[in-house]
Amino acid sequence: MLLIVLVLFLCPLFQCQTEDAEVSQDLENDVIYDMDLNTTARRVSRQVRTSLNKETKPHILELSVQTTIISRYAFTAVSCSLLNRHSAAAQGVFQFYIPTAAYISNFTMIVGGRVFPSQVKAKEKTIKKEGGENNGKPKKDSPEKSEGDMELFRMEVTIPGRNRAMFLLTYEELLQRRLGRYEHVTSIRPMQLVSKLSVGVTIVEHSRITYLEVLPLRNTKTAASNGNGKAHGKKGPPVSTVVKQNETFCKIRFTPNIVQQAKIATNGMLGDFVVQYDVEREMGIGDIQVLDGHFVHYFAPKDLPVVPKNVVFVIDTSASMVGTKIRQTKDALFTILRELRPNDHFNFVTFSNRVRVWQPGKLVPVTPNNVRDAKKFIYMISPTGGTDINNAIQTGSTLLRDYLSSKDETHHNSVSLIIFLTDGRPTVGVVQSPTIIGNTKTAVQEKFCLFTIGMGDDVDYRLLERMSLENCGTMRRIPEDADARAMLKGFYDEIGTPLLSDIRVDYSEDAVEYITQHLFTNYFNGSELVVAGKLSNRSSDSLHIQVTASNSERSIVLEKDVSLREQEQETERQLVEADAGPNADGYVERLWGYLSVKDGLKDRLRSQTSSERDNYTQHATNLSLTYNFLTPLTQMIVEKPQVIVDGTLAEAEPTEAPPPHESSNQLSDDDNSLTPQSLYRNAPPKPSSGVVQATSGGHKPNKKSVTLSKTSADGDPHFVVEFPHSKLTVCFNINGEPGHILRLVSDHKDSGVTVNGALIGAPAPVGSHKEQRTYFSTITILANKPSRSYIEVTPQKVILDGRDRMILPSGSSISVETAHLGLVLIANTNLTVTIQGTIKFVILFHHYKNPAPYQRDHLGFYIANSKGLSKDTHGLLGQFLYEDITLTHIPGNFSTAGKNSTTETLEKNVSVSSYPALKLKDRTVTVLKKSRRIYSGKQTVDCWFAKNNAAKLIDGQYSDYVVSHLFDTGDRANETNTH
Repeated sequence: MLLIVLVLFLCPLFQCQTEDAEVSQDLENDVIYDMDLNTTARRVSRQVRTSLNKETKPHILELSVQTTIISRYAFTAVSCSLLNRHSAAAQGVFQFYIPTAAYISNFTMIVGGRVFPSQVKAKEKTIKKEGGENNGKPKKDSPEKSEGDMELFRMEVTIPGRNRAMFLLTYEELLQRRLGRYEHVTSIRPMQLVSKLSVGVTIVEHSRITYLEVLPLRNTKTAASNGNGKAHGKKGPPVSTVVKQNETFCKIRFTPNIVQQAKIATNGMLGDFVVQYDVEREMGIGDIQVLDGHFVHYFAPKDLPVVPKNVVFVIDTSASMVGTKIRQTKDALFTILRELRPNDHFNFVTFSNRVRVWQPGKLVPVTPNNVRDAKKFIYMISPTGGTDINNAIQTGSTLLRDYLSSKDETHHNSVSLIIFLTDGRPTVGVVQSPTIIGNTKTAVQEKFCLFTIGMGDDVDYRLLERMSLENCGTMRRIPEDADARAMLKGFYDEIGTPLLSDIRVDYSEDAVEYITQHLFTNYFNGSELVVAGKLSNRSSDSLHIQVTASNSERSIVLEKDVSLREQEQETERQLVEADAGPNADGYVERLWGYLSVKDGLKDRLRSQTSSERDNYTQHATNLSLTYNFLTPLTQMIVEKPQVIVDGTLAEAEPTEAPPPHESSNQLSDDDNSLTPQSLYRNAPPKPSSGVVQATSGGHKPNKKSVTLSKTSADGDPHFVVEFPHSKLTVCFNINGEPGHILRLVSDHKDSGVTVNGALIGAPAPVGSHKEQRTYFSTITILANKPSRSYIEVTPQKVILDGRDRMILPSGSSISVETAHLGLVLIANTNLTVTIQGTIKFVILFHHYKNPAPYQRDHLGFYIANSKGLSKDTHGLLGQFLYEDITLTHIPGNFSTAGKNSTTETLEKNVSVSSYPALKLKDRTVTVLKKSRRIYSGKQTVDCWFAKNNAAKLIDGQYSDYVVSHLFDTGDRANETNTH
């Protein structure tokens, strides 16, 4: 045995070594993340098979992989040391498999005692060829593949004779919870026995660790693809594994010696070292962690009733599926059928040249007979013909859409989805990817989610990813040699148990900015929703969190106030106790940056125009550069050693890097002296992103006066309504309570537009007759037609969320235009919102440099154009848009305010023969003549003032206009759009 070990030890076959030209060319063809040719690292797909040169090569002295996981965020540091034993210089290759979802954050080489650092820079723009976005061909810089796969990082370098080289690689990733646990994978494939091999995993969690398991080494994709994530064969951790653990901390070490390595694999391909764990969860709002001005919120509720689902399986049965693929697919579908629940409804669509529906025109309930018949249908599937992806999606979408439109309203609390599986590219019917993507979005109509699965290497994964991203689903990749049955079953298990739908997570507007995705279509059992954000006000004492969602029984609202200082102290205490090391510093901020880049890449992928794509590209690139992430938008430039003829190192020369990107903007407040950033469709690309401004070269924005209607709600709040036909202006006050949300405009059923405003309070000035003042702190404008979108405005920022999501600081000047929605933001002045070209609202920003105790930064709302609103429009302002009003006089005595009074205080009583009143519908309202300042005090308007919270002037009572939340459209059964 010892002789075998010595022979293996002296025959190095590791990734830190030379390879022949043929292998290099194979790797070249599989590059995913390109860097500067000849001088830069490469990240290639895992499935590359390397045939190795028999020549003597540099030998690995040590391989160390150390990971620190802090609250699901993993930092991994790889160190590989090579020795060139010979006098001549030799080529060494360092390569290491990393998770596809991870971002490399640093790479450094030390060769011959000299340090050669790397630098992450923005990729240069490339000119696309005509014929579409990707011309149906795979792209080397295509976005990330399925997160269950691995990719290869590779760097080649010349090592001088009798010298050493050390490679230092770090990468970061957020572990996703799947099927009730987190999984961290370390690839150990040195391809030789290593005298000093060590793998370490340290886990530091905020909550108690309830489950921890180190799995046997997984050495094939088939093993790695099990639905439950476990490997086949012998149970228990690999030999030499040591685990030390307490409630919230554990340290795992795997240090096999040469003999132990040889027993595992004689070729050094040890496999994947897998750690799975989970943490304790409390019912309620979830786990909040605060550190260094950032926060992260983990939400994974448990013990909820399962929501019934309506699912259509769309399965590729083209000729390429013949053999193992169709057999494994059938096996997975048989298993899935057994796990459908009694309240679920389902159907099957198969497609090749033609499309076939198992039960035309309906979805059927889960009964023994239906399951039996479905199994017969699946069993009889026979692969043949081409691949008509477009027709298949259209058929499946129509089937599910028609079923939902005909469903009994009593069963509306359900989750609907299409699971689409293919192993090829479109070859029949519509084959252009942009057309298929557009047709899919039109067919789905945001009524359900589309989950896509690609099998093998001949799949347009970019097409599948865009189809799923634009329709609230996800894409999963099944490698060519994987166990498709297990992976299909595992993927279905992840999405087969919906617990919540339409989840929205909101935070205190005055405390948070730049939050990551916080709207989620579904929450599935065993998963987790993660939101991270930046704290805009470090002096805030608490953070208010509200989660709204729906489950099978009702709508739910969870709320909690979290003490920011206490939470930060608790986070810091646990990090110190666990001795988490240098990675602990700023881990929450880096987690926020990681998720923000992911969001930006998704938005970029589903962008519809070149201007939108440029905007998201710049935004994600800026964040990638800020955190030194190697992403699809950046490249790594490495300074490489030069070896002269005698085999020694020449003086170091930096490799030629691409020219710097034209903008170095960072995600920060804009200089409001700049011109508005244009994001208009078909506009030429600008150097700055949609959220930030260029740092130079601008002009002052044109602050021309905006033509407004007087119809508005501004100030304390003071309401003004203009009746153009009657040539009258009416005004009234609403003395609401802080926290109340008022319905200002309600036309949800017709134009689809709703406007709500949230009130904040402030002490009244000394001597005032009022107990307190109230202002609008947040205004939301919801547009549900032709597609759902909303605009959320605070004095600090504007959030636009529709097909894409933007967060714009109010101090920036930006214009955005989509097919049905337009925004023009003038820094710290006003926001103009245009909906469908006919409805226009203007929101004014009121900021105080040195506010008095009774002053608060607030908003004013003005209706500039109401032509697109229907005659059934309601709300505190909307109800007057199509009404006529007349002024009359009623005989009697009354008390009137003094000439210059602007309050409701009565100064004297006078006896008159008549007093003014307004006639509206069948009501008569006594009024007083007053003056109001509007447009930030720049104009005074005379108006007829109605007292007592506009009693008799408005339909119903003030309380009728108080709604439950900012995104309430009044379209549910317990609400109304009229009063």
